[in-house]
Amino acid sequence: MYSFVKGYIWGLRPGVPDSVPGNSFKMFVPLDTLTKSLLSVRVNTWISKLAGVLYKLRSQKILLILRVISVITTAYYVPLALISIFDMRDFSNAIVSLGSGLWKRATATGQGGLLSGIDPSSFTTSDPLRLWIIQMGIIIMMGQLLSLGLGKIKQPKVIAEVLGGILLGPTAMGRIPGFTQHIFPAQSLPYLSLVANIGLCLFLFIVGLEIDATVIKRSVRSSLFIALSAMALSFGLGAGISVPLYHNFIPSSVKFTYFMLFTGVSFSITAFPVLCRILTALKLLDTTVGIVVLSAGVCNDVVGWSLLALAVALVNATSGLTALWILLTCLAFVIFLMWPVRIALLWFARFTGSTENGPTMFFMTVTTLLFWACSFFTDIVGVNAIFGAFLAGIIVPREGGLAIALTEKLEDMVTIMFLPLYFTLSGLNTNLGLLNNGITWGFTFAIICLDFSGKFTACTITARIIGMSWRESSTVGSLMSCKGLVELIVLNIGLNAGILTPTVFSMFVFEALILTFMTTPLVSLLYPPERRTLAVVGGVSRASPGDLDEDRSDRKFPMNEDQPWRSRFTVVLDKFDHMSGMLVATQLVCPPSLESSSAVQSTMSTRVSDKMKMSGFSVDTLRLIELSDRTSDVMKSSAVDTLIHTDPLLSVFRTFGELNDIPVSLSLSVVPYDDMPGTVAHHAKRYGSQLVLLPWLSPSSNFGNSSEGLSGPHNPLESFFGGSKHTGKSATTIHSQFVRRVFAESKADVALFIDPAGTGTGSARHIFCPFFGGPDDRLALEFVVQLCTNPRMSATVVRMSKSSTETAAVERPSLVHLDGKESLDMDMPDLAYQMPVASNLAFPDTVYGQTNAEMRFQSETANNFLWGRYANSQLPYDAPSSLRAALSRIKFSDFSSPLPLHSAIQFASAHKPVLIVVGRSRRLAGEDHTSELHQILKERGSVGQDVIRKTIGDPATAFVASGCATAVVVLQASNVDS
Repeated sequence: MYSFVKGYIWGLRPGVPDSVPGNSFKMFVPLDTLTKSLLSVRVNTWISKLAGVLYKLRSQKILLILRVISVITTAYYVPLALISIFDMRDFSNAIVSLGSGLWKRATATGQGGLLSGIDPSSFTTSDPLRLWIIQMGIIIMMGQLLSLGLGKIKQPKVIAEVLGGILLGPTAMGRIPGFTQHIFPAQSLPYLSLVANIGLCLFLFIVGLEIDATVIKRSVRSSLFIALSAMALSFGLGAGISVPLYHNFIPSSVKFTYFMLFTGVSFSITAFPVLCRILTALKLLDTTVGIVVLSAGVCNDVVGWSLLALAVALVNATSGLTALWILLTCLAFVIFLMWPVRIALLWFARFTGSTENGPTMFFMTVTTLLFWACSFFTDIVGVNAIFGAFLAGIIVPREGGLAIALTEKLEDMVTIMFLPLYFTLSGLNTNLGLLNNGITWGFTFAIICLDFSGKFTACTITARIIGMSWRESSTVGSLMSCKGLVELIVLNIGLNAGILTPTVFSMFVFEALILTFMTTPLVSLLYPPERRTLAVVGGVSRASPGDLDEDRSDRKFPMNEDQPWRSRFTVVLDKFDHMSGMLVATQLVCPPSLESSSAVQSTMSTRVSDKMKMSGFSVDTLRLIELSDRTSDVMKSSAVDTLIHTDPLLSVFRTFGELNDIPVSLSLSVVPYDDMPGTVAHHAKRYGSQLVLLPWLSPSSNFGNSSEGLSGPHNPLESFFGGSKHTGKSATTIHSQFVRRVFAESKADVALFIDPAGTGTGSARHIFCPFFGGPDDRLALEFVVQLCTNPRMSATVVRMSKSSTETAAVERPSLVHLDGKESLDMDMPDLAYQMPVASNLAFPDTVYGQTNAEMRFQSETANNFLWGRYANSQLPYDAPSSLRAALSRIKFSDFSSPLPLHSAIQFASAHKPVLIVVGRSRRLAGEDHTSELHQILKERGSVGQDVIRKTIGDPATAFVASGCATAVVVLQASNVDS
């Protein structure tokens, strides 16, 4: 390569030595030939002048340009003629060196390839990314695998991640020959540590976002009392045990005061982020204990981080005066952030519209710069950068849910990628093999016992003093003893500062792991669900959920002359897709004119509102938000009073109520998905609702095609790798489970509004109601009569009966429940808002107890009485005029057919558009439509409608499958004896 480049450029004559003058650097084209060529192209005289100038100036820049052009262009005669004026040997050496470097680089790059047999995990400082990716994959997979088993016993994920880090360290896998040298070599740890510390700063920023003053205000006195008393006793016990620890394990070069300070802070601190996850997993956020512990945890967090900042400042200071200056500087910085910067940031958020529409790109940029600036400042003044990140999170405005929106943007990346890295670094520094004698294990158990007893005793006694029961007080003490990530941060700072030795560090890491692991089972034992009490705003409710239900039994409004219609409704909202249907359903049940003025009240779902005792028509809107283990969801549960004013769905419904003069009460609940049906049923009874309106969006156009919209075959590894419990299920399938459980648990009447096209009823002003008999059909008939009080509505009601065949009654009990043999968490294919479901899957069904002939006779008597009252106008003389007017808009008829569902579909198809109101008919139905329904589905090309049929009933399934309805309302009567 060297000879080729040199020969090509300079054309050395063979056989002529380089030392001969005039022959050392001859080109392929002799100068006389080149001169003739220049003359032949009639080169102007300015070229010769330029050559003379270049010869005199010998400009290095121009020379370099001409030399490069001479190499890379084909028209090189003129540049080479100019280059020949200068010394050619320097340029030759430069070109040869460049070519040699490129050749060597290409060779080095090729040697690192996998196909060449080189170890891809080999670490090089010039390319650390490959090994970092391997490390990241191993760390994440280890945490996920451990969380599978630990999640079954409701342990927080932090336990799995800490344990995974320990296993990857010298305690377990580090003992495998070559594992640490290949996967976690010492040269790669600085890069891993850099990314982990970036993630730690982001995590502390999120922790600062979680700190909300409104949480403390709920029970400020009790929370401060509990937090400070627990910290004082724990700090004292930590300072006490630090004396023997110092003399046995700490070198004399470390000052005892520094070690005592770190030990006391480690004992007194509580892991607030882990505490939130445990409260969420155990469903304690809305209980008395949950509210108190959250408030006390926030106070403990703020004081604990302040103590840690003090400890770090003292350790980093070279003298007492320097430590004082560090503390004063930090105090001034905190004041500067809390007042002018926080006010300016709030103004900036409002100016950019971030408080109304979420954080804008400009606001995110400024906030990110502010976050890193705060981290940089606290680091350079002698305090760790994490404190600046924590302060930056605190000053972010909470207005309009801005802090929650910021958390949603950051939490996934921090939780999935960055935090496991930090846990692994802690695990690499933890070697439980150092605990190899009785004295070391004795001190380890002493640390565990003293740390737990200090927090448990102080919090229990303090909680008892403020008026909580012994059971609640002991639960508070158990929760406050949780450690987790926060103590690991304290320990790592102490280890990096040289205050802690590897042995003491391993002892404290083991203690943090044990105490965090103990929290969940101990709380479950001390505070079972049947012993829990709900907390309300402004104080603590002393009534249990069962007692709360009992005192609302007088809220049932039977149909009578003074109260002819249902006037109190609960409207359930969960997503925007259901919004149009619920607005239409609410407008349908509204009386044609309301004399009451618009009254929009905002309440919380956990509040027992006495303001609901107003007479007349009213709507209570319940907004459901799923509570997961995400930090943002936990923040939402603590900021219900803010979200209730900013939630877009509630804002739309509030405006709808104001425009239509409907008294609307707004409620919001952040609960786990499995608790949503019970929340709806409990909320309806608490607020005395007579009818619960549920949404269901399900396009009928896709009803007959069960193969479209499927997400593919079920992946059995989803549950193995910790996927969502709803993975593989469509929104319709999941929602059908929710609806069915509301049907089963509700003690009030329930109306399911099915909106096939997602546009409401459109221009439908006619109602069709097939009356087969049974409590659900009787409710449907009463509902149709109520809807027809609106002068714009008309209805056709047909009493259907099956001819020439025996009728089979569906069983009906006194109580309704879900079949315990069928699980709500069974895997179902994703239907993507389609109705059909494979028939070979099992679904929970609404199951009723055995009925007898007397119950069936009573039901049939009730059917005949109600039909005679309305169809034959058998009304008392003093019946309300609104009832008579409604009946005048309804056409009643009887019809008998061997295929009643087919006939009902034909009746409904005669009116376009049409709203169909039908009973669910899952109990005491007048007819058995199973065989006819299968025939209709077969005609439509549908297969396997078990989940739909069990949810909305046979008649409604037939109407939706036929596509004849603009909208369908399915009603189920309250679960009481008919």
